Amino acid sequence: MKLTLVGTGYVGLVSGAGFANLGNDVICLDVDNTKITSLQNGNITIYESGLGEIFRRNLKNGRLQFTTDTKKAIQESEIIFICVGTPSGEKEEVDLTAVKEVAKSIGIYMNDYKVIVNKSTVPVGTADLIKRVILENQTRNIEFDVVSNPEFLREGAAIKDFENPDRIIIGTDSEKAGKIMSSLYRSVARTDRPIVITGIKSAELIKYASNCMLATRISFMNQLSHLCEKTGADIKDVSRGMGLDRRIGSRFLHAGIGYGGSCFPKDVKALIAILNKYGCDADLFEAVHKINEKQKVVVVEKLKGAIDIKGSTIALWGISFKPKTDDIREAPAIEIIKKLQEMGGRVRAFDPVAVDNAKKILKDVKLFDDPYETIRDCDALIIVTEWDEFRNLDMRAVKVLLKRPIIIDGRNIYDPKELNELGFKYFGIGR
Repeated sequence: MKLTLVGTGYVGLVSGAGFANLGNDVICLDVDNTKITSLQNGNITIYESGLGEIFRRNLKNGRLQFTTDTKKAIQESEIIFICVGTPSGEKEEVDLTAVKEVAKSIGIYMNDYKVIVNKSTVPVGTADLIKRVILENQTRNIEFDVVSNPEFLREGAAIKDFENPDRIIIGTDSEKAGKIMSSLYRSVARTDRPIVITGIKSAELIKYASNCMLATRISFMNQLSHLCEKTGADIKDVSRGMGLDRRIGSRFLHAGIGYGGSCFPKDVKALIAILNKYGCDADLFEAVHKINEKQKVVVVEKLKGAIDIKGSTIALWGISFKPKTDDIREAPAIEIIKKLQEMGGRVRAFDPVAVDNAKKILKDVKLFDDPYETIRDCDALIIVTEWDEFRNLDMRAVKVLLKRPIIIDGRNIYDPKELNELGFKYFGIGR
């Protein structure tokens, strides 16, 4: 099939490369000339495991193209995916400016029947808005259908998720569009990974509902972790005991320093705004958000009880909001660093892949390319991101390099008993 994906951010680039790898002819369209030129030259603009290989292969064989020519991209494709950003507005509602601009361009340049697929995370009713904007800008009456096809790509595992999705949600009120979309996804659908056809508004809500459920599980465990610390229970034991109940399951039942990234924080706040708009109570999700914001800096409170932060040098391992990505949007590390600096602390930090992004926004933070050099002569170490390489470092060497053997483990990656036996003063979450 001939596809255009509008927007070369995370979703657009991963999906574009993925669809091309399935044998489709894909055009990725963006208004950013610098980014498009870089992509045309084979330079990938995001870090994602496995993406580089399929990106370069399909760019070389011509199935994956990049352009800023809006008219060409729209007119040469039968399916157009909207993959642009939908940031939070001033009142946490979703800013649909970019979505409306894409819809306007589609209306102006459309030359024959198109399936317009929204992959951006948007409020219920956005498909109706897209349809209205397209109709308002058409120069002649041309048939089209609007479909909601939310994405569920986890950063760090996006290629795997594209090729082996849990489910493919297609929201449409058109039998014709449904058949076209089902044909597009047929090669990755399986009996246990089905294509699910729903109404458009249901599909739009499924994305928010899914992300907010996962965020709720995280905040649930984080709030429970405080009770574990007060009573002497261990949150990891509690989590395992809960997760073995098949009605509950073990996923996202891990206490830590909260969620970050481009999805959970934004989507929780957006769902609150949507519920308020329709006159519905949002108290559960307001609590989820509040718990998460407080949890981000709980490691600072633990450190404050162990040393005088003012004048101390604190090392952080991990800057990205999660492992296997260089994404630092809404990362807990940013809030932790800000809090430490406000309290007079000096900060040093290391991350396997996110240092370049960190340099763009972090001020007065000394960034390192090696975890051991980061901690040399520091007064304490805070584990912020659960990168696998942190689990296998020489902790005896860590103890020697630190000025004081204090570890605040914000992700519970270490065994408290083992570190205490090595002579560390160890603080976990809910332990």
